[in-house]
Amino acid sequence: MSDTLRWTTADLAALPDNGNRYEIIEGELYMSRQPSWHHQFACTRLIRALDEWSEANDAGVTLGAPGVVFDDEDNVVPDVVWISHARLATGLDAAGHLTVAPELVVEVLSPGLANAERDAEVKRKLYSRRGVQEYWLVDWQRQRVTVYRREQAALVLQATLFADDTLASPLLPGFACAVRRLFAGPVRRAEEETL
Repeated sequence: MSDTLRWTTADLAALPDNGNRYEIIEGELYMSRQPSWHHQFACTRLIRALDEWSEANDAGVTLGAPGVVFDDEDNVVPDVVWISHARLATGLDAAGHLTVAPELVVEVLSPGLANAERDAEVKRKLYSRRGVQEYWLVDWQRQRVTVYRREQAALVLQATLFADDTLASPLLPGFACAVRRLFAGPVRRAEEETL
């Protein structure tokens, strides 16, 4: 028997409500600070683009930062998810948390090596085990999107897209979003106005 502490979903209720985001992956507790303006800007742009496509196709639902409680030792808060109506119909618990893998999960990287490693490795492995079909890592600092797609039982790197590229997916037929739109902001708008 291991002496290593294993966190569970029930343990989250005892943690302070101090503005930090707590997640559990394989019984290990992860904490992150409130996201930055740039982080939230990218999330909002993606949610808008995915939601517009989804509404036009009546295909599913886009949500920002939903709780996904796979089990007592895997409880995460992805930045953005898209889930089909079919999966959603059987995927909510009594508290309104997702208990099934959304087809698409998006994480927007926060600054720091530990955050990048958590999203690129630990969360990718969790989402891979749980059946996520696509995983997008949005790096607002480097202005790129890394796309992973399910091949057999794993999420495998498919592409790294930069500002001049277009984000599209076979999972979402007809969806297209210019990568540069995810990183626009006051600084970029001022530059565009001077052109």
